[in-house]
Amino acid sequence: MDARPLVLTGPNGAGKTNLLEAISYLSPGRGLRGARLADVARKPGPDTGPAEAWSVAATLAGDGAEPGEAERRVVRIEGATASGPAALAQHVGMVWLTPSMDRLFSGPPAERRRFLDRLVFAIDASHAARVQRYDRARRHRTQLLRTGTRDDAWLGALERSMAENAAAIGAARLDLAIRLEEFLPDGKQSFPRIALTADGLVERWLASAPALAAGTRVAEAEGGTVDGPQRSDLLVTDRERGMEAEQCSTGEQKAMLIALVTAHARLVERQRRCAPVLLLDEIAAHLDESRRHALFEIILDVGAQAWLTGTEPSVFRPLGEHAQFFTVRPGMVEGA
Repeated sequence: MDARPLVLTGPNGAGKTNLLEAISYLSPGRGLRGARLADVARKPGPDTGPAEAWSVAATLAGDGAEPGEAERRVVRIEGATASGPAALAQHVGMVWLTPSMDRLFSGPPAERRRFLDRLVFAIDASHAARVQRYDRARRHRTQLLRTGTRDDAWLGALERSMAENAAAIGAARLDLAIRLEEFLPDGKQSFPRIALTADGLVERWLASAPALAAGTRVAEAEGGTVDGPQRSDLLVTDRERGMEAEQCSTGEQKAMLIALVTAHARLVERQRRCAPVLLLDEIAAHLDESRRHALFEIILDVGAQAWLTGTEPSVFRPLGEHAQFFTVRPGMVEGA
């Protein structure tokens, strides 16, 4: 196995997506399914017992990382235990696309928000920690208000943390959208010309006030349900037709999503001088031949280590010797 893209093919249920999910745990968050760790471990079967523990390790330019077991992830980098999964963002950028994301733009805002934050993680390693700090402070503030406990010092500390992190989160999301502009398709290729922005109360305040002032307005909002960065959304538009992504067909939405992810890969390569790891599950499904070829060309041009899955090896034949091919069967992976 080397740095070339890897193509994993095999019948449905062979375990291709399981391999991608294991790799996805080498990044902050809950992996490509968003599942609890207890739901990821092997389930007992007729001939096998439950998995007592599991881990995944990788060598990333000399760095190793091992998520742990049960409900708690333990991350070790170069043998030393890290403070948490957020530390992984400092060593590797990772983005994935799965069939469940084909209608990301017409689904709930929370899914788009998580996707947007994952894009930010790859160019701003501190973003994951900021999101965690904001969410933790917001939860504690809500609990404090609900119980009626009057602790002005504690409440003030929580609101200051929310203000600082809300402003930084909104600014990072807006900054990503601006930086991506340079790398988005120009409409002359097979993928649509799109525009995107992060939209929410914090982002709108940031456009009209200094960052800290915008964050303070979040913290000063009344009640326990603050309309902060946890309610922002990713808005994507087809420039040529002036249509919002959610109004486009499923096929066009998938093409727009691929355009966004490949533009992001170019941005990461420019900034970190190392392309992100791309986990592309069933990526060729429902793409016409011209778009498949365009996608393969972009992956090779960026130099990303992409993991692509599918049922038919012939779909990936245009990659030729520029990719590594493996066949996946239950409990086995072998060179094709």
